[in-house]
Amino acid sequence: MEEDKLDSPVWYSLEETHQSFCLSYEGAKFYDPSYCPFGSFQSDEKSGFVTREYSANCADFYVVGDQPNCAEGLIINKNNVCHQMILKHSPQIMVGERIVELSRSDQKQELIDLVNLVQPGFIKDQTPSLGTYFGIYKNSMLVAAAGERMKMDHFTEISAVVTHPKYVRNGYAKQLLKHLIDRIFMQNKTPYLHVSETNLSAIKLYRQLGFTIRRKISFWHIVKS
Repeated sequence: MEEDKLDSPVWYSLEETHQSFCLSYEGAKFYDPSYCPFGSFQSDEKSGFVTREYSANCADFYVVGDQPNCAEGLIINKNNVCHQMILKHSPQIMVGERIVELSRSDQKQELIDLVNLVQPGFIKDQTPSLGTYFGIYKNSMLVAAAGERMKMDHFTEISAVVTHPKYVRNGYAKQLLKHLIDRIFMQNKTPYLHVSETNLSAIKLYRQLGFTIRRKISFWHIVKS
């Protein structure tokens, strides 16, 4: 089944739509870390070797899926357990705000700054090149954003759903998600996302939109010891 590919979202994104961003190793695929420091193993036999090789490219990174073996000099800093949520039907929500595609270089920098304000470290300089991102502006300032990260032939991951702390509870995230979800469905793809199992407010929002929990999945944060 195509949906089974969501059990290994990094692997199949790099096998399919995002091949050009892939650093391949024997039994492993990793994103170029300037885009997204995520990796996935089909076999952990050489995970020590691979983690050592990949760590030469970045200070820290994530292995998505089963717990990896780390090379000497690397440690698992944290296991970020997430709910993987999937949506089968578009929500019936009115969009009243003007939604802007963040396509210019200055807009992408505003996106990076906003995400780093709300979720520090969860976006890299080239992450906006992985998909299309949208935002809402107030008084010429980007106050909310959402976009696409990992992409397969039949699935697109929604990511970077953020709102500036001074502009929360205005329904901006919900409207951006509606816009993005409809766009993904128009491409004959299915939207999915990952959210920390402790982020109860975000999980509540996603449930209101119709997302259901498909499974739990671990993002193992690996750092140099």
